[in-house]
Parts: sequence; C-alpha cells; structure tokens
Amino acid sequence: MRTLLVLAPALGIAVVLGALWTSGRAKSASALPAPLPGAIVLAELFTSEGCSSCPPADELLSRLTRQQPLGGITILGMSEHVDYWNDLGWTDPFSSADYSRRQSDYLSRLPNGAGNSVYTPQMVIDGAAEAVGSDASDVSRKIALAAARQKAAIRLTTLPSQAGSLQLQIKVEIPQEITAAEPSDILVAVTEDNLSSAVRHGENSGRHLEHTAVVRHLQSVAVLKGQEREWSGTASIAVAPEWKPADLKAIAFLQEQRSRHILGAAWTHLASSQPAPTEPPSS
Repeated sequence: MRTLLVLAPALGIAVVLGALWTSGRAKSASALPAPLPGAIVLAELFTSEGCSSCPPADELLSRLTRQQPLGGITILGMSEHVDYWNDLGWTDPFSSADYSRRQSDYLSRLPNGAGNSVYTPQMVIDGAAEAVGSDASDVSRKIALAAARQKAAIRLTTLPSQAGSLQLQIKVEIPQEITAAEPSDILVAVTEDNLSSAVRHGENSGRHLEHTAVVRHLQSVAVLKGQEREWSGTASIAVAPEWKPADLKAIAFLQEQRSRHILGAAWTHLASSQPAPTEPPSS
C-alpha cells in the first residue's frame, strides 16, 4: 500500500529565522529551560528533493548544524531522504526505502502520531517530538526541551582505518538518573555535507538544491539490554569511494527500541583522528 503524504506548507525561511534568532540567539530563550551542561540533541529531518516544501527545511537544518544558534546546545543533524516521492517525477539520488521505513516507524510512537500519515518535511527531535521541518520556532523550542533532559554519556573515537572501511570505538554509559527499562539500540550514522543536485523534473524542476548532513549509512552495531548500563566495543563501516572524507561525520546514538527515544549521542569528524567533546561533565 502506498504511503500517504500530508504536505506541510513551506514557511518563508528568512522570515522564520529572523523571528527566531537575533544576533545568533533565540529571542525566546528566556522562556525555555536551560540546557544541561554539554547537552547534545539529535535532529532528524525526513525530506525529499521531489517535495517543493522541503528546500526551506533543508536550509534550516543546515543553519542549525553549521551555526549552532542555541547557546549551550550541540545540535547534530541527520538528513534522511525518503523514497516515496520518487515516482512523482524525480528520483532523489540520496533517497532510501530504509529512511522511509524509519519515518513510518516513528509515526505511532510520537505524540499525536497514531492515525496520521507521514509527511515531508518532518523534523524528529531526539526521537521523542516532531515538528514541521521548516518551522524554525517550533523546532528550536523542542530542541531546547530535549536539551534539558538527562543524557547518556557516549564516547566516539576513530581508529586506524582499513582499506574501504571506517573503524570506530564506542563507549556508552547510562547514568542512574535515566530509567532504562527497555532494550536500546546503539546506532552509528555516517553523514556527508556539501552535497547538491540539479533537479530536472518534479516539483523542484529547474532548482539547484544543496544539502547538509545527508545520511549515507545507518546501522545498529549493538543492543543494550534494559538492565545494562554500559557498553564498549568497535564498529566497522564500509565507506563508498564517492564519499568526500573532509565532509564526513560519524554520529553514534543510543535509541530505545519501543519508545524510539534517543538517550544520548556523540559525534566526530572523520577527517580527524581526534574525538569531539561528547561527554557531559560528571556532576
């Protein structure tokens, strides 16, 4: 059965961003909870080059990840191009049925999700909240709320690479403040910046679209059982020759299997052997 589409209206990105940020800060920051020290939030954008409402959301994700406008919060972006637009005039070269399934899996888990249909552009925040992907105000508010929640500590480092593959070391620790009552997947994503397409057909025909944080690879590397509070191990990920090393980032995150809530995340640039500062300071 074909997935139904509910197309979110495109919001004027310049107007929305102007309303959200002044001098790189959120105007409404005082009304939002303060982020915990070292807060990292994962923002997943479900998008498509075949959707005319999506370019403003692609631009918003780019601004969030490049400018990091919300003080005290590190925003990690994952742009997941769905494939259910591909038979409507343009085949998105970055699309995958895997990302369509991931979006559908979120549908019944998110607030007000049951009974609705998937749509683009959709932003899912830490697996626990969703917003129209081009609505900068709502996205910002939900990122701030997610940053106020206790996170698991995740350490991600690169190991010496082998030909055609990426080697990663991952360490996960769940603090006692987090109730871990269900199994959680440890996932690794590889994202690439500075990608673009000259769209020749479909709703965006004639447009040159630019993308940030496009998910090139996503896999589960381990499962943490409900009673387990730490894990350490390695992951080996095949790297395609067309991926540009300077634009690649690895993201590791811990996601509950049933609720789909993301308990913590970490990242590192793959062009550098030095790990990013990903662990919240111990209290």
